[in-house]
Amino acid sequence: MLNSDQTEIDLPPAHSEPESVFSDCGGVHTGSMEDAGAVGLCAQSRMAEPGEAVKKELQHLSREERRRRRRATAKYRTAHATRERIRVEAFNMAFAELRKLLPTLPPDKKLSKIEILRLAICYISYLNHVLDV
Repeated sequence: MLNSDQTEIDLPPAHSEPESVFSDCGGVHTGSMEDAGAVGLCAQSRMAEPGEAVKKELQHLSREERRRRRRATAKYRTAHATRERIRVEAFNMAFAELRKLLPTLPPDKKLSKIEILRLAICYISYLNHVLDV
């Protein structure tokens, strides 16, 4: 089955001859005229690499459009999701560490992030007051 980017020339050979015309485009030609035509097609496909066409297509795009297309790839989205997951985990760990330092009754009371921040502000101001007295 062919992909949209793949041609018949790109497919591996169906037979197992050691010197196949399709396996090595620059190989010695010992076959028929049909094989000679295939060698010509293979040489043409080697000259026009798919990466060159993509580069030429992207050159005329604006910087923002190139960035938008790059970010639309699955590889980029996966990497971004991984970075975001690591960032959120570090953020949550920082809140957990701060929560351990704050006195509350009961000590294991569940606090939201905003409650942790407000309590930390009050606790810091209390400690400053204690030091001033």
